[in-house]
Amino acid sequence: MHVLVTGNAGFIGFHVAKRLLERGDSVVGIDVVNDYYDPALKEARLRVLDDVAGRSSANYTFLRADIADRATLDACFAEHRFDRVIHLAAQAGVRYSLENPRAYVDSNLVAFTNILEACRFARTPHLVYASTSSVYGGNTKMPFSEHDGVNHPLQFYAATKRANELMAHSYSHLFRLPTTGLRFFTVYGPWGRPDMAPFLFTQNIFAGKPITLFNNGEHMRDFTYIDDIVDGILRATDDIACPNPTWDSDYPDPATSNAPFRIFNIGNSKPVMLSDFIEAIEAALNKKAIREFLPMQPGDVPSTFADVGFIASSVGYRPQTSVGEGVARFVQWYREYVG
Repeated sequence: MHVLVTGNAGFIGFHVAKRLLERGDSVVGIDVVNDYYDPALKEARLRVLDDVAGRSSANYTFLRADIADRATLDACFAEHRFDRVIHLAAQAGVRYSLENPRAYVDSNLVAFTNILEACRFARTPHLVYASTSSVYGGNTKMPFSEHDGVNHPLQFYAATKRANELMAHSYSHLFRLPTTGLRFFTVYGPWGRPDMAPFLFTQNIFAGKPITLFNNGEHMRDFTYIDDIVDGILRATDDIACPNPTWDSDYPDPATSNAPFRIFNIGNSKPVMLSDFIEAIEAALNKKAIREFLPMQPGDVPSTFADVGFIASSVGYRPQTSVGEGVARFVQWYREYVG
């Protein structure tokens, strides 16, 4: 297939593009490579993709551009006809959305509108896009299910991602554009973002510096290893969204529609205490952490737990990687990359 991957210099986008190239798909990657976190890590990921493409028979093109620029994206779609679009570019980060909400408007709302319009006019067979477990916001019923309503986001970041889901449904309904939204749960692994807890914890423990634990370390998170996330993305991408023939407008299912639209959770479905995750890092580093405990931060949630029954029954998704195994792989990469 000929696939567009937006955000391919980012953590998840890099791994998705790499897996597509390894299985022989033709990939066009597009990324602005901004400085939200160290661009050197993004550049290193791009060099790996160049190397993988050089060793495979697949075609690979990288465009250094901002998809919030409509003309740039339209030119890309004019040059290429895509069998699939995997939209992973976004302004990420829960806490940063408290400081700079306008960055989320440009990257998560304007850019997503450009993607929808480009796919609409190109008659793209399937658009898959990133959402987030943060959309569950004020929900406390566990595990989180796509079939429950999510109308109480607790951060502006989550609100923009929920808006993406609603925008996608309108295009699926009006223009019969098949769309699949993917709610990711606490993704970690090699080449991970340096602003995320696994990287920060490993960095500080390795250096003998204190780690900060909000909510006194009593968070539970559905940590999901990157290989399992990529497997879910590709399974969902290969299986084009279709209308749900049993959808009932009197009792609407938020995860499906009478349009070609659906939403999947992608998680490990085995949440662990943050303290247990830290112990796995300590074991991999053979070094104890210095802990500093602080209260809950604004916009944070105490627990996440993914119900993955829908994606499992729909496309056969089964997470395979335990936290102990995944953390060991991440720490090994960290030692090699950081030194």
